[in-house]
Amino acid sequence: MRHLHREKLLSLFDESQDALIYMKGADLSYRYDTDYEFPFRQESNFWYLTGVNEPDCHLIFDLRSHEYHLFVPRRDANYAVWHGRVKTREQYQNEYEPEHLHWDAELPKVLKEIDPDRIYCLNEEQAEYIEEFERKTPIDLDALEEALTHCRVFKTEWELDQMREAARINNIAHTEVLRSLEPGKYEYEMKAVFDYHHLQHGLMQDAYNGIFASGSNCAILHYVENDKQISDGDLFLIDAGFEYQGYASDFTRTYPANGSFTKDQAAVYQAVLDAQKQVIKDIKPEVSMEDLHIKSAEIMMQGLVDAGLVKGSIDDLMENDIFALFFPHGLGHFLGLDTHDVGGYPKGVERIDRPGIKYLRARRALQPSMVLTIEPGIYFIPALLKPAFEDENTAQFLNKSKLENLFDFGGVRIEDNIIVTEEGHENLTNVPKEREEIETIMAGSSA
Repeated sequence: MRHLHREKLLSLFDESQDALIYMKGADLSYRYDTDYEFPFRQESNFWYLTGVNEPDCHLIFDLRSHEYHLFVPRRDANYAVWHGRVKTREQYQNEYEPEHLHWDAELPKVLKEIDPDRIYCLNEEQAEYIEEFERKTPIDLDALEEALTHCRVFKTEWELDQMREAARINNIAHTEVLRSLEPGKYEYEMKAVFDYHHLQHGLMQDAYNGIFASGSNCAILHYVENDKQISDGDLFLIDAGFEYQGYASDFTRTYPANGSFTKDQAAVYQAVLDAQKQVIKDIKPEVSMEDLHIKSAEIMMQGLVDAGLVKGSIDDLMENDIFALFFPHGLGHFLGLDTHDVGGYPKGVERIDRPGIKYLRARRALQPSMVLTIEPGIYFIPALLKPAFEDENTAQFLNKSKLENLFDFGGVRIEDNIIVTEEGHENLTNVPKEREEIETIMAGSSA
């Protein structure tokens, strides 16, 4: 199916021009100056176009002929001893099906033979690499990135199927964590359960550093230590996913560690859940991410008003950016070959410089075949709330005594993965999130 990705990209360039596209794949990475080899994962744009998930490769697209040249490393016996079997030219050709297959050392010769008037590169590093042996040809560093971003934002049906499979397995792993959760275990034990079920299904690469947080750690947005013992009365937040064929899944759930939500936990959780369910319901073509973000914040603020944690009208709470004290991140992001996938900000669109929305990772109208996450959250973060108590403009909206009692609460986040369709949306996430269902499953697990 990668030929469809290549055709999609090439259709965005003028085929009458005497030019080519050059891209370099990823190299092996090592830990500092040792021979500790990190697991290889191909650079996403290169993988998107070639399907090649092995190191030391290059590609050229001749824009006039639309021919695809793939350059692969010529391995020797020493490589076979340490790293495994060496592929033949025929094996490379049959697996990746380029119009022209070359050894990597032939790159300068092929460039000279094509002799283009212009070369499109993805970034300065790749331009510098190719300039080592091709100095006279002008290099364009803007058009290729913009074109690839456009291509990757709009997923093909094949890509959507890969993401459905990643989500299917992620649904299993997340649900097994829910069934295994109990006070006294460590956060890393929950990570072990999660990883096990992905590995059992053949998924080897996590899509990002998973978050397995309990208690106050739930309020740390990118918490990765995962080493605290889970206490009775804690909330437990899991934000994690693996890749299938390079395509990411990214779910978040928040559970009561002992199987029952307290009154405060239930109130906060329901505010987040109500916001998430409503904005997912509203997803359809032409809806803007920033409008969904604002709506989710308004719903969550109403929940905090109802719980007696903040006071004032929703309009005043929003106008004075009180929502940003509790919801400091964006509602969601695009998802694909990268967890925070490309395309959130089209050319010419700038971030909104406003608390609580400036970190929104996507600001554009939604269109069919886009894939995104929806992940509202409420957090009680002393570093944000303490200064707010001292500011007379914000303090008037805050119930200080009640909020101070929640400094160890942590936070709640709920995240699903959504495909935008012509009719509305498709939700890829099928992990329990209703309070009653969570408590019922946990009661059954501990019985």
